[in-house]
Amino acid sequence: MKTLSVDLGERSYPILIGQGLLGRADLVKPFVKGTQVLIVTNETVAPLYLAQCQQMFADFDTHAVVLPDGEQYKTLETLNQVFDALLRQRFDRKCTLVALGGGVIGDMTGFAAAAYQRGVNFIQIPTTLLSQVDSSVGGKTGVNHPLGKNMIGAFHQPECVLIDTDTLNTLEDRQLSAGLAEVIKYGLIGDLPFFEWLEQHLEAIRARDPQVLSEAIERSCANKARIVALDEKEAGLRALFNLGHTFGHAIEAGMGYGVWLHGEAVSAGTMQAIYLSKLLGHLSDAEQSRIADLFVRADLPILPPSLAQMPTAKYLDLMAGDKKVQAGTIRLVLLKNIGHAYVTGDYPPASLQQTLDEYRP
Repeated sequence: MKTLSVDLGERSYPILIGQGLLGRADLVKPFVKGTQVLIVTNETVAPLYLAQCQQMFADFDTHAVVLPDGEQYKTLETLNQVFDALLRQRFDRKCTLVALGGGVIGDMTGFAAAAYQRGVNFIQIPTTLLSQVDSSVGGKTGVNHPLGKNMIGAFHQPECVLIDTDTLNTLEDRQLSAGLAEVIKYGLIGDLPFFEWLEQHLEAIRARDPQVLSEAIERSCANKARIVALDEKEAGLRALFNLGHTFGHAIEAGMGYGVWLHGEAVSAGTMQAIYLSKLLGHLSDAEQSRIADLFVRADLPILPPSLAQMPTAKYLDLMAGDKKVQAGTIRLVLLKNIGHAYVTGDYPPASLQQTLDEYRP
């Protein structure tokens, strides 16, 4: 087992990474406050891992709520099912919520923990690659709105993150690929050696080699933990994690939540950011091709929806509702080169228009 730390002073917490961790009560007991535990999971994960998770908390008054599976259910309406369970069982302020599932479950459970009685304890047990390397770490929680992704939420840090890499053995290939979009992101924004390592080991990751997978997760989490410790609430540096996300979130909202997986939208959105970076003179054709090749090898889309599916005007309108917009300016994460990202609103509007018009299937 590898242990990383998210250094936030008194609110610091560990990330535990290894095989066979699910079911080990000794790893989670220190992070439970009080006697009441609510496990939040979904219809896909529950038959696979809920029983093992319940064993981990057998010494507590433990209940479970099983939500429908899919990004389209990441709503306030679905979230109320968690609050209903907490209130029916008379959970108090010292209860602990446990997120058992992917990014949707983690985000909703964290938001429920942030809001219930103005803030209670929670633990992340992510079961998808995307949630293991990204959404379970850093305390971003929330739900979607038809007009924008993750626009309703809160920063609320977990007590610990427990990553059992064995759960990836049951993950479908499309979901594994979606997680790779976030893994590749870490190399692009600030870790060229990691990007080069991914170029050498991508097929082994997709073949689910346990040692290679574990290293990819560990290096991704280390990148995330380092920046979260410096900028917990995204005042500056942490915004680099949004490479491709302003474009990608527009794809998710515009096409209907769940049609494109988050990682698929981020992959295409990242390539749009790469195209714009090239228009601004930062990247060469060869660098664009090198990045695109890695996404293609990961079985990810590199082109956004067509103009017929998402006209440029609709795309711009959705991007204008993004959380990173400041004073009406769409701020984007772009690349100077591979391993060097920056956040800016200072680009010619015509360049963004050209990207949305030209970089299409």
